[in-house]
Amino acid sequence: MEGDCLSCMKYLMFLFNFFIFLGGACLLGLGIWVIVDPTGFREIVAANPLLFTGAYIMLAMGAMLFLLGFLGCCGAIRENKCLLLFFFMFILLIFLAELSAAILAFIFRENLTREFFTKELKKHYQRNNDTDVFSATWNSVMITFACCGVNGPEDFEAIPHLPHSSSATPEACCQRELQSREGMFVNKEDCLKGNERFQNRQGCYTVILNSFETYVYLAGALAIGVLAIELFAMIFAMCLFRGIQ
Repeated sequence: MEGDCLSCMKYLMFLFNFFIFLGGACLLGLGIWVIVDPTGFREIVAANPLLFTGAYIMLAMGAMLFLLGFLGCCGAIRENKCLLLFFFMFILLIFLAELSAAILAFIFRENLTREFFTKELKKHYQRNNDTDVFSATWNSVMITFACCGVNGPEDFEAIPHLPHSSSATPEACCQRELQSREGMFVNKEDCLKGNERFQNRQGCYTVILNSFETYVYLAGALAIGVLAIELFAMIFAMCLFRGIQ
């Protein structure tokens, strides 16, 4: 009976580690996509130190989970106590790091409010100054998502506009036939004169929130699932470690 129980534990351990292996592969792929994606996210990530650090942390965590899942599978199948102990210690460190990151994200979530982004935009935005990373990033976001400001064009009324333009709306808020920097303007002159027909009127905060709402819930569910799998994997690792003679 004890041998059957140990055998069952071994295959359960292998199964859980296989899921960790797949989760690590997904995180690794997502991290690579965020860093190299050509549709504007690369510029956003590079411009924000927090996002830049987060992307590489996600990449490193994915690679580590990928490796540990592989080692855990090998340790379970070969019944190697050294590999199992190594796996347990590292998966425990990863589990605690992920838990700490989730708690910190919850505590500092107020830094992602509409008011915070509006304040930062009005303080640092320099319109068509592409040498300024903050302004270039905002221009890329507004062009990519066909939006304007955080709440709408009114965010730019307090920001000095160009002498030849009677409108406070920046060029990046003008409608384009194709939403990219290479896309032709529908009517740039009328847009800069203040004609709302040729301006993107919706704020970027709402547009981006609606675009990523599904993915945020999916990422949250995936994170909870990964934490649960890691917890069970640690329990099985210890049970298997103690059961091996």
